[in-house]
Amino acid sequence: MSGHYDAEAVRKEFPAAERITYLDSGFQTPLARPVKAAIDRFLSEGLETAGPKSVWLDRVEQTREKLARFLGASADEIAFTKNTSESMNIAANALPLRAGDKVLMIQGDHPNNAYAFLNLRRKGVTVEFLSMTEVVNAESIRPYIDANTRAISMSQVTFHAGHRFDVESIGALCAEKGLYFVVDVMQAIGVVPIDAKAMRATFIGSGSHKGLLVPQGLGLLYWDKSRTELEPAYLAAASLAEVPADLIANPDKLEPAPSARRFELGNFNLPAIHALGASLDMIGALGVENIQNHCFDLGDHLIARLDALNVRLVGPRARQHRAPHIYVIALPAAEWLGYFEENGVRVSPERDGIRVSFGMFNTMADVDRLIEIIRRRGVKPSSRAA
Repeated sequence: MSGHYDAEAVRKEFPAAERITYLDSGFQTPLARPVKAAIDRFLSEGLETAGPKSVWLDRVEQTREKLARFLGASADEIAFTKNTSESMNIAANALPLRAGDKVLMIQGDHPNNAYAFLNLRRKGVTVEFLSMTEVVNAESIRPYIDANTRAISMSQVTFHAGHRFDVESIGALCAEKGLYFVVDVMQAIGVVPIDAKAMRATFIGSGSHKGLLVPQGLGLLYWDKSRTELEPAYLAAASLAEVPADLIANPDKLEPAPSARRFELGNFNLPAIHALGASLDMIGALGVENIQNHCFDLGDHLIARLDALNVRLVGPRARQHRAPHIYVIALPAAEWLGYFEENGVRVSPERDGIRVSFGMFNTMADVDRLIEIIRRRGVKPSSRAA
């Protein structure tokens, strides 16, 4: 039993976690039974009735409502996209940036966030990368803001070492300075509580195949609907305020939808959105704060066991600066990844070692098995804590 919920019961909903020691939810989560059931229902309906499209689209809107509540937003501020990269590109191109404007980003953050803004250099926009320090907050960023700065973009949680940036204080700084604020929450959502309004974000982008438990191919975009000056870089009938009833393009009616639908292109990934509805129900039943605290407890246990082995942890150790679920162990991936695979442990190689990333279904026994496998092989001095 976890101190926060019955982790053993949750684990039974993830068959893959019963077969291997799965410590790779930062890459993608195993499929959960309720999520698969939602996809199966969609496929059965398509097979047996050729698709009740109005029912399917109603479920899209039901999931949009659930997602909005999950983010502390309203449904008309939520758009569905293909993945995080598409969400970040939509956001970058919607900002009214011109030649000479500057965007601040964090060096070493996810490349697909960076590329969305680096692509704006063709318009004369400058991107300045700030050093990734253990603490990234308003005060660490304030000195770099100048008269040309128009936007800040970053992840809430980094994928490669589990840094958790103080996005609330940075959002407040952006509000103070009149800057746009774009946040990638891919590695946070589903594990770390997210409040779009407290974050004061202009846009929030994410995919859904990590903490949201859905197979790849679905993303989301939150848009602060008070920012009516932000319009899509591309247009389709689905993104218009007034879709022509005869589906003949009308050059005189190009006003974008007043909701975040302005950023959608239609033809949704229906099975994935239906699956997201089921996963949000799962997460809601446990409570995202309980999932966060469960993962923090696992992380504390992992750190203590690594310390006992005198093995280094890469990245922040303190709870206030680390993600609850992402930890990088200073073991060379080239030497260790195959060994873990041979022993039925799923982890990821990362820049500075082996990344362990927890999900709602992991237990203390998973940590203990990982540590025992490391102990059995032994570590070289280079991996030892200073």
